[in-house]
Amino acid sequence: MVQALVIGGGPAGLMAAEVMGKAGLSVLVVDRMPTMGRKFLMAGKSGLNLTKEENPDAFHAAYREATAPLLPALTAFGPADLRDWAEGLGQTLFVGSTGRVFPKAMKTSPLLRAWFQRLDDLGVERRTRWQWSGLEDGSFSFETPEGAQSLHPEVCVLALGGASWSRLGSDGGWAKILESRGIPVAPFQPANAGLHVKWSEHMTRHFGAPLKNIALSAGGARARGEIVISKHGLEGGGIYTVFRDIREGAALHIDLLPDLPTDDVVRRIARPRGKTTLTNHLRKTLKLSPAALALAREGSPLPTGTEALAALLKRVPVDHEGPRPMDEAISTAGGVRFDALDDGLMLQAIPGVFCAGEMLDWEAPTGGYLLSACLATGRQAGHAAARRLRA
Repeated sequence: MVQALVIGGGPAGLMAAEVMGKAGLSVLVVDRMPTMGRKFLMAGKSGLNLTKEENPDAFHAAYREATAPLLPALTAFGPADLRDWAEGLGQTLFVGSTGRVFPKAMKTSPLLRAWFQRLDDLGVERRTRWQWSGLEDGSFSFETPEGAQSLHPEVCVLALGGASWSRLGSDGGWAKILESRGIPVAPFQPANAGLHVKWSEHMTRHFGAPLKNIALSAGGARARGEIVISKHGLEGGGIYTVFRDIREGAALHIDLLPDLPTDDVVRRIARPRGKTTLTNHLRKTLKLSPAALALAREGSPLPTGTEALAALLKRVPVDHEGPRPMDEAISTAGGVRFDALDDGLMLQAIPGVFCAGEMLDWEAPTGGYLLSACLATGRQAGHAAARRLRA
């Protein structure tokens, strides 16, 4: 008999399974995909950002209104604890200049292989291609390659992800099952997504070009970062940092010269340029890239007045048409509301069933925050489930 069932083989689910396995429980992890950890592996394509080392108050503030309900998990398993855990799996880590923590290998696969071996050593079973289809009176129904299956675990941790990247297993389809049981689920919205921009013809040559050393502002948020001009619009970590404010209606502006006060920009533009074109003058005196200058004049010619031009370069408006589709987003906002859970992340309406990871109603920018909260809530749910069985 399965004592503890985990539905979802991503970071949150695997962490819950590890905790319950160490507690001596019989644990089974099931996942709808042919292999587990697919989104986790994709996260490491450009370098696996495990967490971020910074002042705890700043770290927790990244979760905004979800800070309070997430705080117990993030305090019990903070960035230092996450580093110890990863190093315990044989991963050599380093801290980047911005405080982001990466494995020296930069990839997910070495860590995931070591993690699977640890779970095997704990006796945790794993099954793939198991699609959760229903929950009734403690019975969890699945569609599997062997046909319909039903399990009656003593506790269950749901770690089913959000509603982005359906090709990797996260499509939010689980929400209908929980809502049918009266569980409140906040509507899904894209988070950490690109912006759709209808570019004019002159931007075509700049598709794929990065914009570095810039600052983005939207509403009350301001962040330094890097973005990329694509044929669909704008993408990249700089956008993700201010994405929520943009999604909620704030206008986006880009400071192409964040290290120069406006007065300095005015003085540099005012230097004699002789027969040099304005564009070349700006490239030389302000070190602006062709892509940056193209963005500045997108929609209208550059102003001729020195002060007006300086003001524009310090605050370029971006006329966009909103976020790219949710399935292209790195993560999503929305999910199981915290007021439906107790302090151990157990559903109050379904005793013995816990929720963890991105399926909870929280969001955060990229930079180590997403994975930190997924692992921390998986650990919290696993411990709470084990305590319930011991009690």
